[in-house]
Amino acid sequence: MTEHLPDLTGHWVGLASLAVFVFAYVLVITEETTHLRKSIPVVVAAGILWVMIALLVNAHGLPNALETPIRHVFLEYAELMLFLLAAMTYVNSLEERRVFDVLRAWLVRSGFGYRALFWLTGILAFFISPVADNLTTALVMCAVVLAVGKDSPRFVAMACVNIVVAANAGGAFSPFGDITTLMVWQKGMVQFNDFFRLFLPSVVNFVVPALLMHPALPTGKPEASDEVVKLKPGAWGVLILFALTIVTAICFHNYLHLPPVIGMMTGLGYLLLLGYVLQRTHGRRGAATENPFDVFRKIARVEWDTLLFFYGVMMCVGALGVLGYLSVMSNLLYGQLGATTANVIIGVLSAILDNIPLMFAVLTMQPDMSLGQWLLITLTAGVGGSLLSIGSAAGVALMGQARGVYTFGSHLKWSWAVAAGYGGSIAVHQLINAGTF
Repeated sequence: MTEHLPDLTGHWVGLASLAVFVFAYVLVITEETTHLRKSIPVVVAAGILWVMIALLVNAHGLPNALETPIRHVFLEYAELMLFLLAAMTYVNSLEERRVFDVLRAWLVRSGFGYRALFWLTGILAFFISPVADNLTTALVMCAVVLAVGKDSPRFVAMACVNIVVAANAGGAFSPFGDITTLMVWQKGMVQFNDFFRLFLPSVVNFVVPALLMHPALPTGKPEASDEVVKLKPGAWGVLILFALTIVTAICFHNYLHLPPVIGMMTGLGYLLLLGYVLQRTHGRRGAATENPFDVFRKIARVEWDTLLFFYGVMMCVGALGVLGYLSVMSNLLYGQLGATTANVIIGVLSAILDNIPLMFAVLTMQPDMSLGQWLLITLTAGVGGSLLSIGSAAGVALMGQARGVYTFGSHLKWSWAVAAGYGGSIAVHQLINAGTF
């Protein structure tokens, strides 16, 4: 077991493992340049790290020393992966049934001015991302601003900054809104109801930068479109079952004390049943109608690169924990700097490094923290990525979608406003949730 292993941070295996992980993560960060999918380097690195550790412990006569830690990390990944698989399949189904297209078309033909659209897309991103993931939410809202703002690049750039901030902030107060909040909930560090203590801090995180950007927005009104989009059959059924699936996951966890993933997979079963009904209905309507609803195609379309990236990252971080690096990091951050400072720093780091490995490292370290501090790290890791365009999946995706208009530089221009919201959200959390510290 892990307690039989000495501190290996100074051993050549420890140093080599750290070097392999850093090199793999450099390749992740440079994905846009190398066009190497981010999952590939970390999946390979995870295998290399565990092989080196296994060779070392076997050489020291401890062949069973890794069984417990590696199974623990793998089980945590399996729970996360299956949970996300169900959620992503629902989001893909909503997209295929044209739910997001209907919302986009309504906003495009609404005739709102630039400033109204700036706030509308931000507010919608804030309230949709707690249920749908913040990446999908940001992409839908970005499609709106690109459609209506084709004649105003300044509006598109500023609206994209606002959408990234809003989507990340909205995801921070819900267990379903971000991978990091999901990890904290599944680990049992914060109960479902307690996440909503972060609602007001999240609002501040979104509203403060939006207010600071508002005066610089163009004042005109884009030309309205007459596009009308209709929902495909079963769209409302998918929406209702998605809501029921979320309720199922919450009830399984809160009342039956089962892992939330069991509820989500049960909810995936709901969708499979709906798919069967829609296929049978399609058969009776005849082949002239649109393609039947096939849930397994939606499962195939989930973001496997992201899911495999999570596998590689979690297995790498787990290996570094076995080597002793997380203990050193925990002592430095939480032992010497204190929980509040450490949690704020980790949030800022998430603007450069992905928040998934950072949060998984904290959860693996399990520092002795109050509920208020666990809520603080949930908040900072969720919204800290908004400080830079490369700090979150939403920002990276929008740079690709609005290429040449929303850029690293256009986001950096407003990073000071985002930082004001970041600091304000932390202050509000410490004020209104003082009793939890």
